[in-house]
Amino acid sequence: MADEPLNTRILALVGDVVQAMGLSLTATMDEGPDGPRVNLEGAGGELFLRRKGEALNALQQIANTIFRDELPSQQRVTIDCQGFRRDKETELRQMALFLAEKAIKSGVDQELGPLNAYERRIVHLAVSENAAVTTTSVGEPPMKKIIIAVRKK
Repeated sequence: MADEPLNTRILALVGDVVQAMGLSLTATMDEGPDGPRVNLEGAGGELFLRRKGEALNALQQIANTIFRDELPSQQRVTIDCQGFRRDKETELRQMALFLAEKAIKSGVDQELGPLNAYERRIVHLAVSENAAVTTTSVGEPPMKKIIIAVRKK
């Protein structure tokens, strides 16, 4: 199995978990900007989406733990189900950019969270595109808040 390409092994892991759960989901893969992205579609996917996607987050954490040493630096496996994570990412990016603009206009630091590590990464990356603001994670892991502040000149 170690001789198989990384993406094949990631899909096999996800497929094995889905099958063990007795679900009829189809796993496909594409390359996202942050690394391999597995997309699950089909009947029973809502099981992964309960409780704000806890099962989906757990499966993604397992995949990243198993394959982290084989992924290029700064890349990670993303697992989505029925567009849940894609929609959440879009919502987080929009909220982060909105709060960055609000911080610039008001001069008042903006707080977002609590967020898990994956969600914080999305916010940090989105806000990093605006040189006028900076982000800082505060609080206790695993759920920290992000402070968006105007960059000091």
